[in-house]
Amino acid sequence: MTDIGATLGAEEEFHLVDPDTFALTPSPGLVGAALRHELGEQVHPEITTTQLETATGVCRTLAELRAELQATRAQARTAAADAGVTLLPASTHPSAGWREQVITPGPRYVAMVERWAGLAQRQDICGCHVHVGVPDLDTAVAVLDRVRPYLPVLLAMTGSSPFHDGADTGYESYRTLWWGRWPHTGMPEAIGTADRYQEVVDGLVTAGVIGDASHLYWDVRPSSHLPTLEFRLADLCTDLDDAVLHAALVRSLVRVLAARAQRDEPVPPVRAELLRAARWRAARDGIGGRLFDPVAGVLVDARTAVEGLVAELADDLADRGEEDEVRRLVRQLFGRGTSAARQRAVWQRTGDLREVAAAIVREGSTHG
Repeated sequence: MTDIGATLGAEEEFHLVDPDTFALTPSPGLVGAALRHELGEQVHPEITTTQLETATGVCRTLAELRAELQATRAQARTAAADAGVTLLPASTHPSAGWREQVITPGPRYVAMVERWAGLAQRQDICGCHVHVGVPDLDTAVAVLDRVRPYLPVLLAMTGSSPFHDGADTGYESYRTLWWGRWPHTGMPEAIGTADRYQEVVDGLVTAGVIGDASHLYWDVRPSSHLPTLEFRLADLCTDLDDAVLHAALVRSLVRVLAARAQRDEPVPPVRAELLRAARWRAARDGIGGRLFDPVAGVLVDARTAVEGLVAELADDLADRGEEDEVRRLVRQLFGRGTSAARQRAVWQRTGDLREVAAAIVREGSTHG
């Protein structure tokens, strides 16, 4: 068990905007440089030329992760500035839409459009992915099966996409709904074993839904190329503190749930329909209302749900010296709200989506 959760890392996706108008701005030169690996090992292209991705190195502590996130964001911001653009750290741009995007001319992205057509061409969203080290696929699947009921609470804490295509969607994470149009997003039923996982992957490949396991877009998936379990459900966190909090909770969950699997504790029963309902409710209301518990089948105050999650993980967090930091970050999050709530407050105050975009850029530069 000592290897489980010993390491973690994060990938973050950013929109590229004009530094003066904050309009979504293609940067083919910048993305081309990323395709040619000219921006270093930690800055990568994404599916469109209005996006850029960063990846931390392998970290062992939350302090290391924070430092890596700061460094990779700074590296990407510098590269963007040299190309005449800047980063907008939110999952959706407040006013722009997919029609203003151009697909990145790399083989992987061209193949994505060939396979998924309009779904790939309309991929105008960004996310945050956290990798947690696991020793083998059996452990990854055991945690995957047990983590499903916890995902709505994690999602509710990260919303940064209240606007889409110039409209207030009424959601904190509209990205979740937009992403949900794909045939292989959300979460699968409990899988059981590594062999059964491979059978599912093989079936999806045969169906033509995916080319290989690297194209599984579940909220949580075993990485196809790293010894990790990858959590893909979160919106991109505008404030770096929220990203650190998300990563801390995710890693602790992996450690706790892996230990339960080792003790042969049963997988919590949860209907797929109720899990989808809980995911929808979290995407809509974030931490500003009540969340749906898909196991108990009841609505729970969001603060109570988050505090319950932290309490469940408290012993694990305390054993590793992370509990105080996590509780501080939770208090901060509830004190100022999610990025989505802060964006909507700017919109309600100004009625100007350009001001919303400017506020996102400023916050990301100050707290990222």
